[in-house]
Amino acid sequence: MKVAKKTKLIKKTSKTFLLTGLVLTVLSSIVLYFYTKSLLQDQVEESLYSTEARVVDALKNDQIVLSFPPITQLKKVQHIRPEILKDTIIYDPSQDEMEAFRELSTYKEIKGQIYKITVRNLVVESEDILVAIVFSNITIFVLAFLFLFFFNTTKNIKLWNPFFTNLEQMKKFSLSSNEEIQLVDSDVLEFSELKDEILLLTSKVKNDYENLKQFTENVSHEMQTPLAIIQAKIDNIINEHDINDKQFEQISSIQKDIQRLKHLNQRVTILTKIDNNQFVKVENVNITKLLKEKIENFKELEINYISLNSKNDLIASMDIYLADILINNLISNAIKHNFEEKDISITTENKTLVISNYGQNELLHPEKLFMRFYREVNSVQSSGLGLAILKKICDLYKFDLSYNFSENQHSFTLVFK
Repeated sequence: MKVAKKTKLIKKTSKTFLLTGLVLTVLSSIVLYFYTKSLLQDQVEESLYSTEARVVDALKNDQIVLSFPPITQLKKVQHIRPEILKDTIIYDPSQDEMEAFRELSTYKEIKGQIYKITVRNLVVESEDILVAIVFSNITIFVLAFLFLFFFNTTKNIKLWNPFFTNLEQMKKFSLSSNEEIQLVDSDVLEFSELKDEILLLTSKVKNDYENLKQFTENVSHEMQTPLAIIQAKIDNIINEHDINDKQFEQISSIQKDIQRLKHLNQRVTILTKIDNNQFVKVENVNITKLLKEKIENFKELEINYISLNSKNDLIASMDIYLADILINNLISNAIKHNFEEKDISITTENKTLVISNYGQNELLHPEKLFMRFYREVNSVQSSGLGLAILKKICDLYKFDLSYNFSENQHSFTLVFK
């Protein structure tokens, strides 16, 4: 589904106000145009009938009536015809050009003689008046709406200011911070109620966060003690009692499970801390130096098939503890899934780190690789939480982490932005 483009509240209300004003201005101008035109036309026609009545009165009183073309024309005719009222264009000697006139032609029988009385009035003058009125109306409307727009915008900004201020405070709100969220009150009831609800909600969320954090830390701490005790008791059994090969195999399996529980506990704790934004310390970490240290550590374990190709030091801004986990998990994953101890290559260039190890088969679902406890269908081992922790760390610092399989090489590419 296509997401609609987001618009700021003040901009949206102002845009709506201006569009409404524009529509009202256009509609009112159209209505005013036709209404004024009708009034002017009625006025012109009333003037024509008035002039025609004066001519008739003059004829009835035996006064001499002269024609003043094109305004007034008097003509004797033989027959009475219907009255004619129309617009026409005729030559105006005073202007020496063709002009538009409103024309009234009537036929009157006065003292036994039939007269055709034609009176005209210039339409141009009425049109000029009409245009002036409409233009004045548009000007007044535009000025009024501009004034109201700026006045309304200023009032809206002042009215919504508590809302925007509280919104900015909510954006800065952090569960890991000890500072209380600072909200401003408003004389608008809804904004005031919103402020109270936000304070109540943030307080509850913070309490729940602290309880969850404390619970996770307590569980992690409490698990370490019994695991250490179990490990110590198993060591005592091995050292103080004679055991056969089968018992030794079973005890060794228990030790492996204990170690796995310890690692699982540590990794769950790390994931929880990352989710809770507890790693807030950021410093420039020399990734290249860290890689060299890790490679030397693995060489002490007789893992001598890791090579590093780096021209310049790769520096990343992050928590140094998480950087150590990030590099350790990447190399450990490559060693764990490497085939027949073939070469593992590590390359750094600019802001990019690539770790590649040999593999016979491509992953069936690479898009699920960074999911917690994801397991390939044909694999007896789970990817555990190592890659999930990698993804979490990269998401925390906006690093790009991707996987690719090409020419029997499993490659993880990490771009430090």
